[in-house]
Amino acid sequence: MAEQHTPRSLIVSLYGAYGRTPDGGDAEPMRVAELIRLLAAVGVDAPSVRSSVSRLKRRGLLVAARTSDGAAGYALSDDAHQLLDDGDRRIYEHPAPRLSDGWVLAVFSVPEAERNKRHLLRSRLSHLGFGAAAPGVWIAPARLYEETRHTLERLQLAPYVDLFRGEHLGFALTEEAVARWWDLPAIAKQHAEFLDLHEPVLRSWTSGGRSPDPQQAYHDYLLALDSWRRLPYVDPGLPAELLPAGWPGARSAEVFAELHALLRDAGEEFVRAS
Repeated sequence: MAEQHTPRSLIVSLYGAYGRTPDGGDAEPMRVAELIRLLAAVGVDAPSVRSSVSRLKRRGLLVAARTSDGAAGYALSDDAHQLLDDGDRRIYEHPAPRLSDGWVLAVFSVPEAERNKRHLLRSRLSHLGFGAAAPGVWIAPARLYEETRHTLERLQLAPYVDLFRGEHLGFALTEEAVARWWDLPAIAKQHAEFLDLHEPVLRSWTSGGRSPDPQQAYHDYLLALDSWRRLPYVDPGLPAELLPAGWPGARSAEVFAELHALLRDAGEEFVRAS
């Protein structure tokens, strides 16, 4: 399978990986010339970088800022910081989910005159990993509550939604209900595709015992991150007892974690090179 990495997605992945300080604060704003250099290393041309930066600026994710030497650059907006901070918990933390943690329910009602918000709500909840339990009723593991609240507030959708915590009491078995709420075969396929593409990359780094070359480490890490960061949103992280046998999610999380540990810091040498 040929993997698709859009310039806009790669820029978001770049800022997520290298555009913040270790404590989550602002790193040095990135100059456009620097973005062009860094995106060229993963096959993106300069016009695509410029147009994608403009779109991200219009969406309020990037803001114009000056570097320490007074050059024009772009930094993350407050909304983008919140988005990436929420994403970090999905992308880098992989706690073993427990059925006893329960569920969060999102129940929404949108007036007909604002039906465009109905579509936006459905798409946002789906993107957050919610499954559709019934019309206007969406469900996800309870640990997604905080991120859901942040997202709905950021998009000014909170007035249309009530959030609840609870447990599933029947009547169908929970594993049968979960198979209706989420398309588990489609999610498993995406995990398998990630493994097909990035498990060989991990083997190539670990089998030869070689030290990471900064540019190659950056290249392989950014592409893996750009692929992986979508998966924890497609896959909400369901308890193992609710999943089919041979579920590939744990292995794909393990492969990404190993690539992150091996390549992220080595890649930063290339990012910080003048």
